[in-house]
Amino acid sequence: MVREKLLIAAALLLAVGCGPSGPLKVKTIQTGRSLNSDNSVGLLTQRFRPDQTMYVAVLTDGPGKGTLTAKWTYAGRAVSEDTRKVSYRDSAATEFHITNSSGFPPGEYSVEILLDGKSVETRNLKVEKEK
Repeated sequence: MVREKLLIAAALLLAVGCGPSGPLKVKTIQTGRSLNSDNSVGLLTQRFRPDQTMYVAVLTDGPGKGTLTAKWTYAGRAVSEDTRKVSYRDSAATEFHITNSSGFPPGEYSVEILLDGKSVETRNLKVEKEK
């Protein structure tokens, strides 16, 4: 009986200490104007005003680890890039954003999400003049 309890305790410690070892799996990409407390996007949209922050959340499924990158472009030119090494024990959201203190020029933008250097998805965004 004592031996069984020790084996169970050892197995639990091993499971807790190991952490995620498999590759990260991207479930979906969200874009919008705000974030929820869990880093998912609160107000989903692909249209923005020049003074708004553009958010993207990469929702992953289950445990895993990897490197996520967000590449932002405007009119076909790179304007920003951000990379995060992540390791999750469960489904999670990884947040990226871009701001411009003087306001974004109106036009077509995009954000490309890469996982471990490979493109996962690109979302087209639009900044429109205030009416």
